[in-house]
Amino acid sequence: MKDLLRKLTQTPGISGYEEKIRNVVIEEIKDFVDYKIDAIGNLIVELGEGKEEILFMAHMDEIGMIITGITKDGKLRFRKVGGIDDRLLYGRHVDVITEEEKVDGVIGAIPPHLNIKGESSVVPWHSLVIDVGADSREEVEELGIKVLDYAVFKKHFAVLNGKYVSTRSLDDRFGVAALIEAIKALVDHDLDRKVVFAFTVQEEIGLKGAKFLANTYTPKYAFAIDSFACCNELTGDVKLGEGPVIRAVDNSAIYSRDLAKRVLGVAERNNIPIQVGVTGGGTDASAFQHKSKVLALSVPIKYLHSEVEMLHLRDLEKLVRLIEAITFEL
Repeated sequence: MKDLLRKLTQTPGISGYEEKIRNVVIEEIKDFVDYKIDAIGNLIVELGEGKEEILFMAHMDEIGMIITGITKDGKLRFRKVGGIDDRLLYGRHVDVITEEEKVDGVIGAIPPHLNIKGESSVVPWHSLVIDVGADSREEVEELGIKVLDYAVFKKHFAVLNGKYVSTRSLDDRFGVAALIEAIKALVDHDLDRKVVFAFTVQEEIGLKGAKFLANTYTPKYAFAIDSFACCNELTGDVKLGEGPVIRAVDNSAIYSRDLAKRVLGVAERNNIPIQVGVTGGGTDASAFQHKSKVLALSVPIKYLHSEVEMLHLRDLEKLVRLIEAITFEL
């Protein structure tokens, strides 16, 4: 699981630019199942026969920056894609992703030695630029960088105390990993229903891939496998290491209470520890709320939407088991 997480999280792919991460997912599943890609870019796997009853979704995209302009002195203007706190941009290393390669860049910071005004307020994103070591627009172009390329935070993959993983883009590459592992475990079973696994696009900018998917599928149950932002007074007693989480309420939905109870029963019968919690944000499942019973299944993640997102590996392993059990027992 650690190796798969490392591969998925190290692969760049912001909203609307999911090609690289989609190709990695295809490499992982192509020897096990057939797949298709829809018109918006969702990657879809169908197991079993008949009308779809269960749909599991995990989004492939991550937050990042899109290059909007190149200054005369060789700096890159950008805008944020997805929910990035401006405090996280200042003084950061980034990777600029071009069509051909990856280029190192930095978002500079004024040193305290030169801060003669003593300013301490957060610098807004629109006042920042990416420095790739070029001195002119022409030099930037020679590096292969152009407008509408994109950038992501440079990623460091850390395993803490042998049980926690911390890196950028666990949201939602852990969900992608969970679906990959579940597909591999289920592919040799004779399922008495159709189960759909969808790796969706553009979740971070408004659930675009899931909304497109809802035009095609009408499952009885729709599950989003996505992050549970943890842990503070909003999230209550939810903790890392205590099992996957039923994300019962967030900013996008009050999820199906009867479905949550059924999943709790599945977990209990299979001796899978499970938590129930409330958090912020939204998930792909809410795009199906008008036509299906919906629920978000998660693992708790600390420091969400930062460079040091953290999860407990045991929670992820239990989540995969839960997905498998739901497929057979719901």
